[in-house]
Amino acid sequence: MEKVCVIGAGSTKYGKLQESIADITVQASVDAIESAGIEPKEIEAGYISNVFGVADKQVHLGPVVMSNLGIPEKPSLSIESACGSGSVAFREAFANVAGGFYDAVLVTGVEKVTHTGTEWTTTYFSYCSDFFYEGQAGASFPGLFASMARAYLTEFKATEEDLAMVAVKNHDNGFLNPKAHLRKKITIDDVMNSAVVASPLKLYDCCPFSDGASSVILCNEKFAKQHTKNYIRVIGSGRGGSPAALQGRNHLTTIPSTKIAAEAAYKMAGIKPKNVDFAEVHDCFTIAEIVDTEDLGFFDKGKAVEAVRDGKTRLNGEIPINPSGGLKSKGHPIGATGVGQVVEVFDQLTGRAGERTVKDAKIGLTHNFGATGASCAVHIFQSV
Repeated sequence: MEKVCVIGAGSTKYGKLQESIADITVQASVDAIESAGIEPKEIEAGYISNVFGVADKQVHLGPVVMSNLGIPEKPSLSIESACGSGSVAFREAFANVAGGFYDAVLVTGVEKVTHTGTEWTTTYFSYCSDFFYEGQAGASFPGLFASMARAYLTEFKATEEDLAMVAVKNHDNGFLNPKAHLRKKITIDDVMNSAVVASPLKLYDCCPFSDGASSVILCNEKFAKQHTKNYIRVIGSGRGGSPAALQGRNHLTTIPSTKIAAEAAYKMAGIKPKNVDFAEVHDCFTIAEIVDTEDLGFFDKGKAVEAVRDGKTRLNGEIPINPSGGLKSKGHPIGATGVGQVVEVFDQLTGRAGERTVKDAKIGLTHNFGATGASCAVHIFQSV
């Protein structure tokens, strides 16, 4: 295998954007290309992650992006894996560079849905579930994750205030991120007094619908060394799956795909969870971050809430979680989310994270899943 590196990263702001899906995709892509210090013609392929292009009347987005970059002859691949699309696109790009098929490729994730309104956006999202058993039966994602939350609160010594602390921490981080959707500090009382969406989850336990695009440039190490000294290495990559419907799982307080993907990524990287300095994890709901950090091996089962109480997951804690603000505060443009996590790791490990910099970080991890974790990818990165 070739050693794979990330040499450039770019992103739009996340939130409610007026530009078209094609425009924001190109904007993020150009940012990444300029960050890498390369010319578009040096890119040999494009991997574009998107779920609901139809909402903005543009599917088959890859050729549109490559054409707008002035390289229409370069091949592209559009990838959909629900909320985990970005990390799956990154994985495919990683595999092709590692396999020697390409020297340098573009990975861009994008979503544009806020203009459709809450009713339609919620409907679109429900299509990512096992629709026969869940979506069409009225089991929305807030409802499904509420089931996980209720199971966790029942099984372990955890409270709704513990979940609220996750939201508060991520909003603190997102406040420091100029591209975050919700740059607003909140309190535990704010969370507890917000409207109940699906008990025990309240409005501030839930991530927002967001528009946005994020991009990175992957290449082999020879290409990286020829173009820049400011790059990071991809040292681990893993994917896993879970039963599509929540009812098909043995336990509601763990996500099997996360454990499978993490085990593969740690094995490839030759490290243990304790060696990770910070992580961007899939916190679509506050309970998800709790479950994620346990399944990733940072804490024993049932102990993540204690870590949150003790401040271990804060920006200056033992293992900072979601320094970008996470899906909860940074936002969740679902096709872009997994790529956006890689952008944050690149920024952290190359000195571009500003006030939210994790001190002395050398190894970062990204974790991104689709639906309730039916598909998952974990990637591990190391500074040079």
